[in-house]
Amino acid sequence: MKSMIAYCGLNCENCDAYLATINNDQSLREKTAKLWAALNNAPILPEHIYCQGCRTEGVKTVFCESMCAIRRCARERGAATCGDCPLVESCQTVSAILKNDPEARKNLMG
Repeated sequence: MKSMIAYCGLNCENCDAYLATINNDQSLREKTAKLWAALNNAPILPEHIYCQGCRTEGVKTVFCESMCAIRRCARERGAATCGDCPLVESCQTVSAILKNDPEARKNLMG
């Protein structure tokens, strides 16, 4: 599995935080912070939008690093991704992503 597939199956290469980081794109960083702040009703600032990928070494957004229940669970279980977990199909933690993003499911199950 590609290292840029997150524990949940999302492709980090498509994430605006990742793209802003690898391209050093301040405009995208500002746009992403504004969108994420509105969507999450949280004080997300452009300086929070740095990430080099969920499963790779390097910087991550605050959410991905310390708040993501999916990432925390997979790491505690020693799973490369949720696709390695026998409970993935019944898991409430990752269910919303798998239900709403067929590509994430394909990345995990394929």
